[in-house]
Amino acid sequence: MTPSGNELRRTLGVRDAVVVGLGSMVGAGVFSALGPAARAAGTGLLPALALAAVVAYCNAMSSARLAARYPASGGTYVYGRERLGPFWGYLAGWAFVVGKTASCAAMALTVGAYVWPGQAHAVAVAAVVVLTAVNYGGMQKSAWLTRVIVTVVLAVLAAVVVVCLTSARAAAGRLDVGLSSGAGGMLQAAGLLFFAFAGYARIATLGEEVRDPARTIARAIPLALGIALAVYACVAVAVLTVLGADRLGHAVAPLADAVRAAGVPGLVPVVRAGAAMAALGSLLALILGVSRTTLAMARDGHLPGALAAVHPRFQVPHRAELAVGAVVAVLAATVDVRGAIGFSSFGVLAYYAVANASAWTLSPAPAARVAPVAGLLGCATLAFALPAVSVAAGAGVLAVGVAAYGVRLWARRRGE
Repeated sequence: MTPSGNELRRTLGVRDAVVVGLGSMVGAGVFSALGPAARAAGTGLLPALALAAVVAYCNAMSSARLAARYPASGGTYVYGRERLGPFWGYLAGWAFVVGKTASCAAMALTVGAYVWPGQAHAVAVAAVVVLTAVNYGGMQKSAWLTRVIVTVVLAVLAAVVVVCLTSARAAAGRLDVGLSSGAGGMLQAAGLLFFAFAGYARIATLGEEVRDPARTIARAIPLALGIALAVYACVAVAVLTVLGADRLGHAVAPLADAVRAAGVPGLVPVVRAGAAMAALGSLLALILGVSRTTLAMARDGHLPGALAAVHPRFQVPHRAELAVGAVVAVLAATVDVRGAIGFSSFGVLAYYAVANASAWTLSPAPAARVAPVAGLLGCATLAFALPAVSVAAGAGVLAVGVAAYGVRLWARRRGE
């Protein structure tokens, strides 16, 4: 079927949808998230990873059911609007767009830091421009580039795992698993690690570009999540075995430190290149997701209506993509936001809390409500277990969005 002028082209099958999800999850997070998580959890890193995966699985099941019912761009923004009302959809969309825009800038700066540290801002802007151009050219081009990036990153991670687990240090070492930092530390680490799993939502936000969404999304989301969990678990075990929880918790570049400690310093440049590729993959998927949610919110009047335009040839939300790219490029050129996006994890968990609440309304059957309830409770627990600064920043961002919604609603009612 040929899409109408304001609809996106359905080109993604199961494989491409899984790759898009993996490009978001197996991204720069695996190169950097393990350190802060280990610092919070100590020997509880692996239990924290398992807890984050369980919460992510519940969210994934809720998202898959909702995406099959509402196969439109926007993800939880659409689900919240349709199942809970306009305000909740708007709140989810606001949390996603603001938080992920900052994440885009952070990923762009990560690329710059690995490729050319002395010119990180310039490289970051160049990366944003190139990837925005790729997205502008159509979903198939984006999916092809994501496949290349995911293949390279997985190969690098496989090399890290093999080198670490076959090293003399691993043979002489011992994998410590426990709760040295207590339950609070484990919960905080799970909240940090959850951010690394959140990329599967990109499959749902691209629902309008997926063929046979009821079948494709239901298969792609759990597949992508399962592969990502297997990769994270293997990498975490390998790095913990070589470095130990304490050293891992203080590592700036955990995977590079791990291969160096394993006695293969020659692999460090390869790991750095893999980290840059991973950040590119995350940035590509983030721009895709933010632009599609921007499109959905513009269609409903929460953002300027011009952003709802769809390119007549490429069938992509070209104005939304250009706007997102421009904002991210400005941030990447002027501000170092890598250390200032703690609220992003809080926003992601708020976003999925709305998704689970929406899924709860799909069926009154008790069995159908187990995953949404578990996911909602898990999101709330992990959100408020984050560092206090992250909670305060995230709550502040949501409050600004609520105020903007209230002002717009008041102005609209006055004009009637």
